Amino acid sequence: MNQLKSYAKGQWHTANDGFKDCKNALNGQVIAQISSAGLDFSGMLDYAKSVGQPALAKMTFHERALMLKELALYLMSRKKEFYQLSAATGATKLDSWIDIDGGIGTLFVYSGKGRREMPDHHILLDGSPEHISKNGTFLAQHICTSLQGVAIHINAFNFPCWGMLEKLAPSLLAGVPAIVKPASDTAYLTELMFQAMIDSGILPPGSVQLICGSTGNLLDLLTCQDVVAFTGSASTGQYLKSKPNITQNSVRFTMEADSLNCSILTPDATPDTPEFDYYVKEVVKEMTVKSGQKCTAIRRAIVPANLTEAVSEAISKELQQLVIGDPAQEGVKMGSLASFAQQTEVRERVAELRASCDLLFGDPDQVDVVGGNDREGAFISPVLLLNPKPFENSIAHDVEAFGPVSTLMPYQTLDEAAQLANLGQGSLVGSIFGYDDDHVCELVNKTACFHGRMMLINRDSAGESSGHGSPLPHLVHGGPGRAGGGEEMGGIRGVKHYMQRTAIQGSPTTLMKLTEKYMPKAQITQAPQHPFKLHYEELEVGQAITTESREITLADIEQFAALSGDHFYAHMDQDAAERNPFFDGRVAHGYFLVSMAAGLFVYPDEGPVLANYGLDDLRFTEPVYPGDVITIQLTCKQKSYRRGKGYGEVRWDLQATNQENVLVAGYDILTMVASNTEPFEE
Repeated sequence: MNQLKSYAKGQWHTANDGFKDCKNALNGQVIAQISSAGLDFSGMLDYAKSVGQPALAKMTFHERALMLKELALYLMSRKKEFYQLSAATGATKLDSWIDIDGGIGTLFVYSGKGRREMPDHHILLDGSPEHISKNGTFLAQHICTSLQGVAIHINAFNFPCWGMLEKLAPSLLAGVPAIVKPASDTAYLTELMFQAMIDSGILPPGSVQLICGSTGNLLDLLTCQDVVAFTGSASTGQYLKSKPNITQNSVRFTMEADSLNCSILTPDATPDTPEFDYYVKEVVKEMTVKSGQKCTAIRRAIVPANLTEAVSEAISKELQQLVIGDPAQEGVKMGSLASFAQQTEVRERVAELRASCDLLFGDPDQVDVVGGNDREGAFISPVLLLNPKPFENSIAHDVEAFGPVSTLMPYQTLDEAAQLANLGQGSLVGSIFGYDDDHVCELVNKTACFHGRMMLINRDSAGESSGHGSPLPHLVHGGPGRAGGGEEMGGIRGVKHYMQRTAIQGSPTTLMKLTEKYMPKAQITQAPQHPFKLHYEELEVGQAITTESREITLADIEQFAALSGDHFYAHMDQDAAERNPFFDGRVAHGYFLVSMAAGLFVYPDEGPVLANYGLDDLRFTEPVYPGDVITIQLTCKQKSYRRGKGYGEVRWDLQATNQENVLVAGYDILTMVASNTEPFEE
């Protein structure tokens, strides 16, 4: 019998007692046994902090991001074996694709975002500098630094691969080692992918560990530097979150709980519109993909009262054509639930819902199955219910059947639709289907605060829609209230869950040294030669040049107007310009100043600067009149190397001042600068 192993302190561990069976969801055969008996949980935490955390701390954000990419490529090369075992969880090929490819895709996304949106450094800046002193010699900057603890990832049974990788991606990018605890029912698939991660040799020792079985006293040993990221039922999450050690030490606890997500059909989406068809297909998809075992699935379908019958008939017609059974059989579109315990629980929850809801489609107690049956496998029929009085009978707003179950709820007005949506008391996602933007906007304004994500679908967006139930690594995955009050993923927001935000106050020069970013009023150093002659490695943050000056003439303004076609009155008409409350007469074009500045600071000959690819934060702070004399200070502001590409991105701070040393324009210039140690990759 296959006994699932844990991975602790750099070694695989097999328990010697306390085993529980993990069964094949399709036929009930025991596929593995699971137990964490004998694990040294305190030792696992010490190993992560003494070995894993220092190893990750030596790496910059970009190095960690490239590590995620390398890991993703390796897992892709072995995904065939993951798919083969995934079938035992009751998953169809589409279900497995969401779990396996979706999880690996999350690694790719975080790798890309880490390299694009984070510095090649160990400190992440949060916002712009705060000017807190009169003369600018005392400055403040919010920064985020990696926690010096461990991330405990407690995952649900429904996504044994994606659930692990969606948490690992942001925590490893943040530089925090993780201990992964998968749900027992499907842990055999998690263990297989985890084995591949260890086999790859890509992750530093101590950066990841695995618990197959109970977590024992692990949560009682955590400190303020540790994080718990939990996915599962709200009741289990609340129990873990309220453990004395978690509250006493203010241990960060991010919870993403199952919620009663809703989807609203607007009154204009009648049966003759595309939006009606999209709505029906989405409800059916959310009921049947992963057999409805998704924390984001549509549990409450909120529809106009006069369209309830039409929606019911359309959904029932689609469900009638659904083939349920062993995913290996041709034509099967929905597999089984993940376990027999889930089958029993879903049937019990449906029985509770039927106390105040009418059964429109399905029989929760039996189902026709291709290639199996509902006694040997954990199969169940899709169930569509109707709550005819959703304001009087509230059970459908309180009880969730975590399977292929959805409840229709009629409404009379948009205000009623919003009230019904909000009766879910917080959810991961809500969706609105309709083409009348006034209806859609009203509903969003009245319901968004109860949802972590909202998807708005009409005929213009449906073709490229990611779907109601598809969390994306770019976006927050969490929600208020019943959904747990936390967030997973969310791009770099997800990374910050594993970091501490700190307000740093000090001199601009000290802050520049700390953050590796030029700060206003920081001490500058003169470049040994024109900075455009220096390769990436030779440039230092704070190096600057001050250019020669140039007087702006009326002829400059006239010639630029002729060349650009910009004849705005403030540039061309003295009387009109004087009537403008901001000007005393004709002023130079702002974009002429930008062009003129380039003429002053650019080194024209071929050199390490490969391209200028943009300007950021351009501001014209004072008008420039004929006769004003402009000088440019160009300072190396920030550097970020593109590893493996042969160049780095360099951000320059540009300050344009007049003859009275008054700032007239400021902006950042973005350039690509060649390396002198690595050949440029074309």
